[in-house]
Parts: sequence; structure tokens; C-alpha cells
Amino acid sequence: MNIINLENISKTFGSHLAVNNLTLSVPKGSIYGFIGPNGSGKTTTIRMIMNILYPDNGKVRIFGKEQTGSRLDQVGYLPEERGLYKKMKVKKLIQFYGELKNVANPGKVADDWLEKFDLTPWANKKVEALSKGMSQKVQFIITVINKPSVVILDEPFSGLDPINADIIKEEILKLQDEGSTIIFSTHDMAVAEMMCDYIFMIHKGEKVLDGTLQSIQDQFSKDTIKVQLNGGKHILNDIPNIDKINDFGQVQEIRMFPDSDPQEILSAIISKTKVTKFEITSPSLNDIFIRIARPEKNENNE
Repeated sequence: MNIINLENISKTFGSHLAVNNLTLSVPKGSIYGFIGPNGSGKTTTIRMIMNILYPDNGKVRIFGKEQTGSRLDQVGYLPEERGLYKKMKVKKLIQFYGELKNVANPGKVADDWLEKFDLTPWANKKVEALSKGMSQKVQFIITVINKPSVVILDEPFSGLDPINADIIKEEILKLQDEGSTIIFSTHDMAVAEMMCDYIFMIHKGEKVLDGTLQSIQDQFSKDTIKVQLNGGKHILNDIPNIDKINDFGQVQEIRMFPDSDPQEILSAIISKTKVTKFEITSPSLNDIFIRIARPEKNENNE
């Protein structure tokens, strides 16, 4: 069962076509990752789902029907542009949103969230006294305080340190376990790979990828080698049959030319240095993203 359906939706701003004839279905209970370069149409798509923007044509259906008005009680939305009442005290703010969303005993629920997110010492401080990371945790709390059926998060991990990002990740997975459907946009391909049941990529307003990670990787040949070696990337210079090297410092991701023999590449590398890791694999989501968003003609002109 699909809980969100987008049918041939498009949106223009003046002469700019932000989203072009997009069709997308989000299954109930899934985590659906939205990826794409800046300005690709991710946030515009999310805003059309939320009825903040209306498509020029096409239909948006949530829970099987078109929604009217901007208030969707069973949809929690964390926007890309964060906004909180800065003069309110932290607990009062969380409690206020709990009351707006008809949460039973909102004061107790606020206390529980504050404790969970290590914010109890800040309960009676004004929001303006919080750090960026703390403010983001508060924004997340008010987004999910009523455990909505659908949770839409625009860059939920942006600006968070690893500890707080892990807390948010755990809460997202808990919401899914409790039956919520999650959509989130991210520029972190590793997070998308590890968390998402489905991944949708939009580029220049067009859908270019949609499916499970496995189905997306299956669209590309196993032309990738992950290698860890002594000496770093420069050791790979002049090795035959290497098309491109994506350097991660400690690990290099090698793209082979078509019909290359990976064993020949391994032999050539071994002749120059010690190899501690060598894996033939499908391209990572990060590499797929770069292949689509930064075509070869641009790479070769760098």
C-alpha cells in the first residue's frame, strides 16, 4: 500500500522548471530517501507534498486522497529552514506544540523528550540561548511529538555532530518500527545507503533514479574496485585500465574501463606497493550520484 502518490506533478518559477512531470509512490512504513544536487528540486517536491506549494499540474495524494489546506495533522514536517520562537522557554515551546497536536499530558511528554535528548538542563532557558545543534533537536522533537503517520525531514542531520546525528537516526528508526512512513532528504550518501528502503534521485527537476539500493546498483555494471594500499592515490597513476579514481584518503574507489580485467589491475598495483584491501563491487551510491550529477565531460575538463 502506498501512503503518498505523486502523479505527473510539475512546478515552474517564472521561466525555471523546478520539477518536471514527476511520478513517485511511497510505500507505507518505508524510509524513502530523497537525494540530488542543490537546486535539483528536492525541497520543491517536499513542499508540494506538504501543500506549501501547489503543482502547476498533476496530483498529490496522501492517505489515498488529495489534501486541501496547508495543515496536515498526521504529517510531521521538519523544513530545511529551521524556525523556532526564540523568546519562548524550551519546555514551554515543546509543550505548546504538544498541545497544538493534541498530545495527551504534553508537559510530561516534553520532559521525556528533553531527558532523551540531554536537554533537561536547558528546559527553562530561552530558545535563543541554544546552540544550533540543540535547536535542531528541539525542532525534531516538535516535528514528531505526536508520532505522526508520515514524517518528512528536509536535511535532518545537517549541522549535527555524530552523537546527536546518531540520536536522531535512532528516533527515526523507532518511528518506523511504530508504523510511521519516513521521507527525508540528505546529501549524505552513506546515510542514505544504510537507512533507506528506497532512494529517489532528482536532477534538474527530473527523476533519474527510483528504487531500492540494490535495484539502483543493478543498473550499473560491477565496474568498481575498492582498494586500500600503502602510499595513497598517487600509486595508482599510470595503472592501465583505470577510468577514474574517487579518493577517500584511506580508501580509493576505482572505476574500470569496460571489459577490463580487475586481476590485471590488482597485479599492476601489487607490483608497486602492498595492498591491504581489494574488493570488486557495484558502484557506491556516492559514485552513482557523482556520475549523474557531474557528467564525464565536466570531470575531464577539471
